[in-house]
Amino acid sequence: MIRTSARPAVPAARFGVLGLAAILVLGGCSGSTGEPNAEAAENSSSSASATNSSGPIESATPSTAPAPAAAYKPATAEGPAENVPLPIMPELAKRESKEGLIAFGAYWFSLLNYGYETGDASPVKALSTPECQLCELYYVDLEEGYENDDWIQGGKISISSSGSQFQKTSEGRYQLLLSIRQGAGVNRGPNGVIYGEGSAGDKQATAQIMEATYVSNHWVVNLVENM
Repeated sequence: MIRTSARPAVPAARFGVLGLAAILVLGGCSGSTGEPNAEAAENSSSSASATNSSGPIESATPSTAPAPAAAYKPATAEGPAENVPLPIMPELAKRESKEGLIAFGAYWFSLLNYGYETGDASPVKALSTPECQLCELYYVDLEEGYENDDWIQGGKISISSSGSQFQKTSEGRYQLLLSIRQGAGVNRGPNGVIYGEGSAGDKQATAQIMEATYVSNHWVVNLVENM
């Protein structure tokens, strides 16, 4: 058995529940020339310019600390999430191995969550093929969920467990089995607008299967379905 699906692919997020679980520094350059005499002369000149008859003076260019990163804020009834950090792919997820596939699966689902919070589907698109039907529905989900000034609140997906026999199918793909759960979510609009009744979240985990291919030194998703 590879996969079966007895549940609908995905409800329209804008008019109801979210449903993915139901389907699924630039370096600075040194100013030194590398010559000891030149460096000594430069240091001597710097020392002379930094002092006068009254003693040392402050530099004309004060040092400044880097600005702190803007704080992340999850979506609320008042507005969408802010300053959502883009997940970074771990090195393990770049390897063609059983462990690499499992790490990639976790990373790919983290990109789904990023999309729910931002409306940006491009990270998922970059790692998924057009034949992934769930992916295509997900793109529509986000487009509708973030139409005009609307946004999605909640709906985060978590992975309870995952594993793989790491054997190629006849299509040259590797299969990853996952147990996932999606939290409560709702589609919102300005001035307190709510589209549909929202999702209460999954009470039980949903079994899903991911099929991925390793091409050009990275993984791409071909399929994600319920089992």
